[in-house]
Amino acid sequence: MKLKNLFFMLMALMCVMVAPVEAQENAEAAKQEAPIVLTLDEALQIALSENPTVKIADKTIQAKKYAKKGTYASLWPEISASATYQRYIKKQSFHIMGKTMTVGTTNNASAGVNAAMPLVNVQLWKSLKLSAMDVELAVEQARSSRIDMVEQVSKAFYQVLLAKDSYDVYKRVYDNAVENHKIIEKRYSVGQVSEYDFIRSQVTVANAEPNLFNAENSIVLALWQLKALLGMDLEIDIDCAGRLSDYEVELNSQIEMGDLENNSTMKQFDVQEKMLAQALKVKRAANLPTLALSIGYNFVAMDETLNLAHYQWNPYSVAALSLNVPIFAGGKRRSEIQKAKIDVESIQLQRENTERQLRTAMMSYYSNMLTNVKQYNASNQTISQAKRGYEIAVKRYEVGGGTLVDVDNSQVAYTQAELSRSTAIYNYLVNQVSMAKIIGTTPAVEE
Repeated sequence: MKLKNLFFMLMALMCVMVAPVEAQENAEAAKQEAPIVLTLDEALQIALSENPTVKIADKTIQAKKYAKKGTYASLWPEISASATYQRYIKKQSFHIMGKTMTVGTTNNASAGVNAAMPLVNVQLWKSLKLSAMDVELAVEQARSSRIDMVEQVSKAFYQVLLAKDSYDVYKRVYDNAVENHKIIEKRYSVGQVSEYDFIRSQVTVANAEPNLFNAENSIVLALWQLKALLGMDLEIDIDCAGRLSDYEVELNSQIEMGDLENNSTMKQFDVQEKMLAQALKVKRAANLPTLALSIGYNFVAMDETLNLAHYQWNPYSVAALSLNVPIFAGGKRRSEIQKAKIDVESIQLQRENTERQLRTAMMSYYSNMLTNVKQYNASNQTISQAKRGYEIAVKRYEVGGGTLVDVDNSQVAYTQAELSRSTAIYNYLVNQVSMAKIIGTTPAVEE
């Protein structure tokens, strides 16, 4: 008896010890299976730090900065060391008064240090400004990449919310169809409804299923698109926080068109125009003289043997000024100057055309947002009426005062009203994001 009690006590103790471990394992497993819920701000931060496009833009800035440093290095003296060894296979000879004489030694060695730097080089000085502008352009292009990424991620995020809203609507339609079919099936079994209503309820359920499956698949595809933009593994389970209804308050805010002062495309055109103007100055500076200084300190040794210890090294040093005056190059420099002028005029025309297109797009987004607000208000007022109409149609059918066709029609009207409201909110948000891209004042980028 004592052994039996002892056995039960050991079993109970083991259960007490194992239970917390199993509970912890189950909690961890559930935690791992739960999707990562992201807000819009969190999704934007992940995209701006992990997306390859943004990383490439940052690498481009670093490369341009190094290129700028390389250009500025041309102003400093360039110092180099050199060494040369020569062995004459056959010495040079000459004839004088009927005799042949040879000159030089079999082995010749030289070594030294040389330094050179430009003193006057207008073309080089102007090209330094061009390198600085190149870095400025790379920075603005990186900012443009971030603005584009914010637009794409925001639209993908809103697309997920729209898919979830659509799924909820179609799920409700499907559940209503199934519930109505169950009621009709019971009434049909006792002869209270016709076979036509029974078959029609079956068809209604069957018609509701494809829409439900498509809506569910739309959520999966939208999430894949969002994960691709975030630079995340497609196997990671994520979800988007909130609903489209959370953004209804934005539809009641005042809509402003904005301007192109901070538009990234226009800023890039400004930098490119300055770069082309500077490039024209560089081409013109090619006609100006240049002056360079060089200094060298070298050692020379000559001997018939290979014994370096016996070599007599003779040092010498030299300093030189080199003046180069361009006179004629076959019209090459003149042609390059004319081409540079045409490039400046072309970029000005492109800038004007792009500005016109951007203003047109901005007006289009502004008009679309006003229309989306009207669509939202109209559908929002219709939803309550459509819902009430559906409830009345169901009650009338239950008491024999209506038909199943009335129920289906009221269900369709209710569904369309809800989808119209969600679509209006989604379209407003999408147009708002596109407008923010043109204005170029996206908060996530500025931070």
